[in-house]
Amino acid sequence: MMVLLINIFGKNELRVPATMSGGTDSIQFDISNFTVEDQSLKKKLSEHHTLFDAKILAKTISVSLEEINLDKEQQPRRGAQYLVAVIVTVSGFIIGTTLGWTSPAGPMMKNKQYNFPVTEENISWIAALMPLGAMIGCPVMAAVVDNLGRKRTMAFLTIPTIIGWVTIIWASSVTWIYVGRALTGFASGSYSVIVPLYTSEIADMEIRGTLGTYFQLQMFLGILYTYVFGSYVNVFSLSTACALVPTVFACLLVLVPESPIYYLMRADVENARSSLRYFRQSLGNVEEELEAMQVSLVRAERDRLTLTKAFQTAQAKRGLSIGLGLMVFQQFTGCNAVIFYATTIFNATGSAIQPNTSSVIVSIIALMSTYGSTLAVDRLGRKFLLLVSVVVMGISTLLIGAFFLGKDFNYDVSPVSFIPLVSLCTFIVAFSVGIGPVTWIMMGEIFPVQIKDATSSIVCMFNWFLAFLVTKYFGVLVSLIYMYNTFFLFTMFSVLGTLFVWFVVPETKGKTINEIQVLLG
Repeated sequence: MMVLLINIFGKNELRVPATMSGGTDSIQFDISNFTVEDQSLKKKLSEHHTLFDAKILAKTISVSLEEINLDKEQQPRRGAQYLVAVIVTVSGFIIGTTLGWTSPAGPMMKNKQYNFPVTEENISWIAALMPLGAMIGCPVMAAVVDNLGRKRTMAFLTIPTIIGWVTIIWASSVTWIYVGRALTGFASGSYSVIVPLYTSEIADMEIRGTLGTYFQLQMFLGILYTYVFGSYVNVFSLSTACALVPTVFACLLVLVPESPIYYLMRADVENARSSLRYFRQSLGNVEEELEAMQVSLVRAERDRLTLTKAFQTAQAKRGLSIGLGLMVFQQFTGCNAVIFYATTIFNATGSAIQPNTSSVIVSIIALMSTYGSTLAVDRLGRKFLLLVSVVVMGISTLLIGAFFLGKDFNYDVSPVSFIPLVSLCTFIVAFSVGIGPVTWIMMGEIFPVQIKDATSSIVCMFNWFLAFLVTKYFGVLVSLIYMYNTFFLFTMFSVLGTLFVWFVVPETKGKTINEIQVLLG
């Protein structure tokens, strides 16, 4: 028979093959072909039955029916984790506004909305200085975050962000726009180091991947925000709207507690316990998890090596290779070019749809797709999503390249004028459910604990450096090899990315950090 268990540790229902034994007061679950993934449920079952090992390899589990009826208070409540993750990833929204600003603001600046001239070359530098500033922010924040704390550092970064936007609003020359872009870029790069670290430290294992996607989700929400405002207001109002976001973020951070890991690093066990209780929202004891955190930190400190020695291990070398490789394919498949120059690309198609409208459509689809990835990443696995992502992105850029090839060779492309919009939307969907968010999730999973800070900083710097190259030289590439060959180049990198993911990248879904290191070794 099949037994339907209702409301077991947050699961709406759980169907398990079972047989009755010992009358009607006991039930025997047959799990020979059944996997229980919820760690809390495993723990509860193991309290009432001796298992062969922690992975529940036994053929059956017997549990009293009365013992299955769990009190509501015993069920894990994750509301605090979700709420705080939403708040801290507003920093992703800030990055999104900084990334997306160039697309609507570029044409405005060329149309002399400032009282000084802004050339095409100026605009390429205005776009590129953001990732260049972000590249500098990565190592700086990696060096100070353990001293200042996660929450305090996030609050501090609102200062250069606001100053940067004010500088852009009141710029008296293009040089001041450069300064503003570098400052907002510095803050963006810093957030990209701190926030994923903080999110991973507050999340329990079952929702670690889901919370990890919030950062990318908020980023696309920020891009949509700038595209919508940029369709209706001038460059000064757009920049003012962007400056409001870090101001709101600074206020929201009052609601955010410090990470329990940071407190333990400062030997403040009592505050660590309070922080963990807040995030777990449990009436039960958090001592077991707190002790595990302490043991992990002690082990990491005990095993700490110099960077030279640490990078000599097979796990470190392969982990770094995977991290750098994923960043190459995340950037060189063309996403940042599409984000920064969406309006320009749609202008070049000659479509009847207004370029700003097309940009808004693309960003809405990106937002919806990233939300979809929050539901899929802990179910379908990292590697599967990466593979689907790069394959679909390659097909999309191939179609866009073919459209521009026909257009440049004077073929009548009006019957297929929908191709750029549809293909770019498909491209963004693929990026948003795969290589966009999943790459950042894997960065928190594939590095040994002893060198995680250093490797995360290196990979983050590398990512922003590649973003700088793509952003600065996209226009140059289009001038040299035309739009169609530029998109064909993105297609080539998608093909190489598919091979890289298939042969090199491991599946990390459902594995502990130690299990992943064994896999890499």
